[in-house]
Amino acid sequence: MKTWMLAGALALATITGAPAAAQDTSGLRKVGAEVLFWSQEKRDANFPHMEKIFPGHVVKAGGKVRALPAGKPLPFSDAELDAFIASQHISGLIVVQNGKIRLERYARGYGRDGRWTSFSVAKSFTSTLVGAAIRDGYIKSLDEPVTKYIPELAGSGYDGVTIAQLLTMTSGVKWNEDYTDAKSDVARMFLEPVPAGEDPTVHYMKKLPRETAPGSKWVYKTGETNLIGVLVMRATRKPLADYLSEKVWRPAGMEQDAFWMIDPSGHEVSGCCLSVSLRDYARLGQLALEGGKGVVPANWFAEATRAHADIGVPGRGYGYQWWTYPQGRYGAQGIFGQTIRVDPKTRTVIAVSAAADKASDPAYGAARTAFLDKLFAAAR
Repeated sequence: MKTWMLAGALALATITGAPAAAQDTSGLRKVGAEVLFWSQEKRDANFPHMEKIFPGHVVKAGGKVRALPAGKPLPFSDAELDAFIASQHISGLIVVQNGKIRLERYARGYGRDGRWTSFSVAKSFTSTLVGAAIRDGYIKSLDEPVTKYIPELAGSGYDGVTIAQLLTMTSGVKWNEDYTDAKSDVARMFLEPVPAGEDPTVHYMKKLPRETAPGSKWVYKTGETNLIGVLVMRATRKPLADYLSEKVWRPAGMEQDAFWMIDPSGHEVSGCCLSVSLRDYARLGQLALEGGKGVVPANWFAEATRAHADIGVPGRGYGYQWWTYPQGRYGAQGIFGQTIRVDPKTRTVIAVSAAADKASDPAYGAARTAFLDKLFAAAR
């Protein structure tokens, strides 16, 4: 598995634990840096309760809840299902077809009323806010330059980069996402001192050099998703948690409040760090599947969930902060097993919350995909 799969954890390891209020954050940063190395016991205890450890903002639910009524139980072997849940350290698994729940299971002390951390699954939520901002007129076009909304990037490697290229991580700006390298960009991004009044993400990203022409090369960069969050915040003049509540949580009928961690400036970390209930993860997949009417432009999700960038893996690609898979499927993915996977052909959404024993592991990922394929096949 490539190092870009560690993005969510790396963002978490370097930015969490830095509350907006001025205080000694060294202890919290130390805890954040240890997330990758938590024991299984700590993962099980902390993934559903990140708000007890890290500072953040609440994404408020409200209004009418989108019903997910029970459907016909999915014909699937209980023994095989139990074995998969145990082997993948799964805490929650839900299969929704045509808006009805065909399978829902919880384990590891987790339940329907709880929340679970997302890691990089949050990127797809952030992408949806870009679509909402376009529909609301805050952003005119994805062809606009990033510098229109973040003028501090003028003269940097991001000069001439479009919003679309930021969304597809094809900016051409040089970036090191290697989690094993203490000098990597993602490890250093929030550790440097930031002058008063400057956004920490922008302060770091504007110093990065250009590597290739914009649009010519895909490189996974959590820092760029954080820039997208800054851009949306600047365009809307609203905190991301508030805008997510207004444009996604309430229109999509989310059932529970969410929790979004913040960076040293007090802004939400848009590249990771949302804690959401299992059913509400499924509701985001359902929103994308149904086109997001009234939330994003009519063609937004069709464009967001198709491959715009070649990631070097046969049959897979990258859209607007969504992964694309064979058979026309797409989804959101985070380390330690967090997953939303959508199959338009069968109108099926699968959401998984987990506490895998490794942040990223090729065998684990292959087994997960193979089992999800079986679930999709059973839903036909």
